[in-house]
Amino acid sequence: MDVSESNFQSAVLDRSQTLPVVVDFWADWCGPCRQLGPVLERAVAAHADKVELAKVDVDANPGLARAFRIQGIPAVKAFRDGRVVAEFTGAQPPAAVEQFLDSLLPSEADALVERGDEASLRRAHELEPTRADAAVPLARILKERGQRDEALKVLARVPGSFAADGLAARIALEAAADKSAEPPVPDLREAFAALDAGEHERALDLLIGALPSADGARDDVRRVVVGVLDDLGVEHPLARDARRRLASALY
Repeated sequence: MDVSESNFQSAVLDRSQTLPVVVDFWADWCGPCRQLGPVLERAVAAHADKVELAKVDVDANPGLARAFRIQGIPAVKAFRDGRVVAEFTGAQPPAAVEQFLDSLLPSEADALVERGDEASLRRAHELEPTRADAAVPLARILKERGQRDEALKVLARVPGSFAADGLAARIALEAAADKSAEPPVPDLREAFAALDAGEHERALDLLIGALPSADGARDDVRRVVVGVLDDLGVEHPLARDARRRLASALY
């Protein structure tokens, strides 16, 4: 499909919200472009309904060439969700083009995580043990079933995830509370109930409010709060205020 400056928004940027769009920036006088073009077309045809190919003549569309900083052709850029997610420059052999296209498509683990049931999450975790979006929901299922040790083993395989670390801290706090003959200080049961009910604002208020009396559990409570904020995302309206209040409570 030939794309110009007039329809690039709809044909590429908007369309890439649904599936990946590979854009071949080329020119008629370019020998390597003529070599790569048929290779790209065959490879995309082999991935029918999973990826689309758009061709932009840089001579006819200099504005697009400038906008995407095309300095050499052929230049191939893959768009997903309206932005460039992968690219290469110069003619490439068929195997390299196939590998490039394959990298744009959902993996087996992606599809399993999307399903979200326990069996699918377990399989996704087996395929990619460090993947947080498989490990965290799986660990939540295990925790709710009372299999805390197994949940912690799953979470331990996910480095650098605030959500995984926060859930592990919550499991540790709940386990310590269950072993205590006296009510724990602070008592976080109401905060965790609010969290499970999706009442994030109330849960954060209770968790942050518990920090001054948390003593030895202070760092675990902090980790739980950070995990909740990570789940919410940086753009969530609760996040900025909660981070400020967390910092005040800690320092």
